[in-house]
Amino acid sequence: MSAAQPESFPPPAAALALDQAFEPARRELLALLQRMTAGVDGSLETPIEGLYLHRLVQPTGPKPTMQNAALAVIAQGSKRLFIGDDVYEYDPFHYLVSSVDLPVVAKVSVASPDLPYLGLRLELNPEEITALISDANLPPLAPAEAPRALCVNPLGGAMLDVVLRMLRLLDTPRDIPILGPMVKRELLYRLLMNGQGAALRLTVLQDSQLNRVAKAIRILRDHYAKPLRVEDIARDVHMSVSSLHHHFKQATAMSPLQYQKQLRLQEARRLMLTADAGVALAARAVGYESSSQFSREYSRLFGTPPLRDKQRWKDEALAA
Repeated sequence: MSAAQPESFPPPAAALALDQAFEPARRELLALLQRMTAGVDGSLETPIEGLYLHRLVQPTGPKPTMQNAALAVIAQGSKRLFIGDDVYEYDPFHYLVSSVDLPVVAKVSVASPDLPYLGLRLELNPEEITALISDANLPPLAPAEAPRALCVNPLGGAMLDVVLRMLRLLDTPRDIPILGPMVKRELLYRLLMNGQGAALRLTVLQDSQLNRVAKAIRILRDHYAKPLRVEDIARDVHMSVSSLHHHFKQATAMSPLQYQKQLRLQEARRLMLTADAGVALAARAVGYESSSQFSREYSRLFGTPPLRDKQRWKDEALAA
């Protein structure tokens, strides 16, 4: 499995100097998240639209999940995301950006009540990105080929500052309606001007290949339970079948049908574990006609047959 590394790093001596300069900001980020998530084990929705805070007191994963288009920042701990043959790891020194929704396998390796995993996620709104790149005052952005839709970059300087100002707003809720959109716009600007700018820009630019891939992903997410032909999806997004395969895999590290399969299996697992649906009912609900095929593919993704997985989840919930 190949590791997907951040795009560029300064030399070790320069990196050390930068780390020391950013240390006060990192300490403040840690202190804010410790205070704001006190008593939480999981995710906390905030009054800022799309902003979620996370605190985990025990390791998790590997856990198949959906990574939405979002910025993710960690103040304590580290996290790995597996997508296709790529591995993305980020920590308090790096941030992660996803420019489209992706089924991934996530793992938080180290977390405890004394040293919990602490982080935040800001979901990215395509309409806000479109409005920003349409601004005539936006500095010219260098042309670029579409990179992976998932990217890890060094965290520091202006990006760390704007993340802190967004968190501080949670202490003054009356300021959020006015200042919240302004801070989010600045954060998007910083992202566009940094490592993930090309992918974010191309995702919303009409007629770009990544924009067509994003449209194909929306079709798959909206209709994952229906039989879908790649030829039909390619036609709907105005691409040839070969072009769709190529650009879809370039962005997501998987084919359209692999993407659909992961969506189906993740939704089936949600139905069984949280809605208490039976295995056969869950399989049919997500589009499987063969129970044996569903069981084989479920076991391959989650590491255990569906019925055993459901019983284990019930036992763990009862013990908790």
